[in-house]
Amino acid sequence: MQTKECLNYICDWLKDYLNQSKSKGFVVGISGGIDSALTSTLAAKTEYHVLGVEMPIEQNPDQISRAQEHIKWLKSQYKNVQSIRVDLSDLYAQFVQTVGSTNDSDNYPISLVNSRARLRMTTLYYFAQLYNYLVLGTGNKVEDFGIGFFTKYGDGGVDISPIADLLKTEVYALSKELDIISSIQTAAPTDGLWSDNRTDEEQIGATYPELEWAMNFNGNKSLLSARQIEVLEIYTRFNNSNKHKMIPIPICKIPHHIKQ
Repeated sequence: MQTKECLNYICDWLKDYLNQSKSKGFVVGISGGIDSALTSTLAAKTEYHVLGVEMPIEQNPDQISRAQEHIKWLKSQYKNVQSIRVDLSDLYAQFVQTVGSTNDSDNYPISLVNSRARLRMTTLYYFAQLYNYLVLGTGNKVEDFGIGFFTKYGDGGVDISPIADLLKTEVYALSKELDIISSIQTAAPTDGLWSDNRTDEEQIGATYPELEWAMNFNGNKSLLSARQIEVLEIYTRFNNSNKHKMIPIPICKIPHHIKQ
């Protein structure tokens, strides 16, 4: 990958889109992870206004410190960056209390997890509309188009996605080129939605390099190792079950003769 050329291309794309949309800047959630760090830095490089929003919800201290460290670094490098911290923990607790506990359902834990992501999305759009900014997506190609590893109308609810054509390994390559803080570059990827701080690999069952291999595999399955077969099955299972996130919303098209 030609990292410098790729960085410049994304920045130019962001600037062109912003100008065409008549918006005034970008808003991005800062999680302490590599994807949001790269996205916010690319936005900062455009020299347009950037608002980084930290939105902890009963967050692991390590994630909080990485997010704050990145924001501090970003503001020291780019004068067009501002930040705000909106602690959503109390709001989330009130939400859980309001909807009531239905933990007899197997889906209860994931329902709560996805609610966290949707509260964050609502917060980002509050600031986006307040300042006429665009909400930047932070999903990479494996998450957005491979296994659908995002929350529908949560972190998947964005205006534009500057890094969604980058594999995770490419995200790391560009982050290294930008000299993003080492604590973020070396941290295990996590969506930051679980109280036990489980990693992406623990949730998915495969690493991102393995998933990238599976995403591009088009060979003879009979020649694969046991682990490769397992990874391919993991990828296929996630891809099939999350297909509804990765395709346009189905619309019931009424036949013309019925609508007449």
